[in-house]
Order: sequence, then structure tokens, then C-alpha cells
Amino acid sequence: MLHKLSTADKLILQSTFSIVDGIAAMFGKHVEVVLHSLDSDNPSIIKIANGHVTGRGIGAPITNLALEKLKAGSDVSTPYFTRTDKGELMRSVTSMIRNEAGIPIALLCINSNLDVPMNSFFMDLFPQSAQLAASPETFAKDSIEMLTDSISRIQSEVLEDESIAVSRRVRTIVERLHHQGAFNIKDATQITANILNVSKDSVYRYLRKFK
Repeated sequence: MLHKLSTADKLILQSTFSIVDGIAAMFGKHVEVVLHSLDSDNPSIIKIANGHVTGRGIGAPITNLALEKLKAGSDVSTPYFTRTDKGELMRSVTSMIRNEAGIPIALLCINSNLDVPMNSFFMDLFPQSAQLAASPETFAKDSIEMLTDSISRIQSEVLEDESIAVSRRVRTIVERLHHQGAFNIKDATQITANILNVSKDSVYRYLRKFK
């Protein structure tokens, strides 16, 4: 199942390095994320986050169980359980990465340590007190809802900021929306004008200045 990776294959794998770090950042220090290269010249770990979970690092050989998952042919394994050398219980999932020809070139393995105290595990997942402010991210169902929410949020921020003169509030709101790229959305100018109770021409006038 191993084969010599091409330059294109290696570029694909390099592009997944940030995914490894992103998954680890999402789930915290008790979840190890490993990228196993399936290069026949050196089938080993080429990227790892939270390697302290199993005590491994870059260059460590691919595990026998990972090879078994590869032989099974499934692109995403069902969760399975193993133990580390220290006897700690692990819950793992292995996903296959293929190149453009559909040939397996790597395995992405996520290993979660189930033996750590639950309070330690959840401390990584829940916000600290300083992080409990309202989220600036909007999980909207469509672009219009997202735009409307952004306008309302920015409008509230500007109205509460006493350092911004009343005469400059609309301009400031439009400027902040412009910097966010909000006016790339269809009909954004008209929607903004309606919510701010100004003319569409006024919004266009401010946008011309910012551009």
C-alpha cells in the first residue's frame, strides 16, 4: 500500500500541516493529531501536534495499527481504542488522505487521551472568564442575515462610543462595514441605507471616499 511520493504528493501533505495544528488547537492539549506519510522511502510521522500524548515526534515510524487501518480500505475509520506505553486509554480515528489519482499518500490520526481528569480536558474546551464577551462571528443562514447582523452590531458599537461625533456616526459605520468586505454582498448598499435610515447615494458617497 506504500508508494514513492511525488513532488505533487508532498505539496498536498504540506498543505495539511495547518489542519493538524487547527484540530489540536480546537480540542486542546490532551488530543494528539498526527500526519503519517505513506512514502515507501520513509513511512513516518511528518507532522504532529501534542506529541506528548504518546511521547512521539516527527520521524517516528508509522504504527502497525495505522497500517491495518490502511489495509482496511476505508477512508475514515470507526473510532477505536488503544493504550499508550503508560497504559492510558486512547480513543482514535484515522482518516486517509489521497492524491488526485486516488492513491493513499498519508493517514491523519486523531488520538484523544481518555484517562486525563475530565476537568482538565474540559478546561481546554470552555472559555475562560475573559473570553466570555459576545462573539463577533455570525452563524447566519444566508448572506442577508449575516449582513444585517453585522450592520446592527457595528451600529450599536458606534452609538455607544461617545468619542465618535454624531455627525460622523453613519460614515464610521459604513467605513467599518467596508473594511469587513460587507459591500461585496449583493444589495448591501441598499440594505445598509435602509437600516441606517439614510439614502443609498449617501452610502455610495462614503464608499467612494474609502476606495
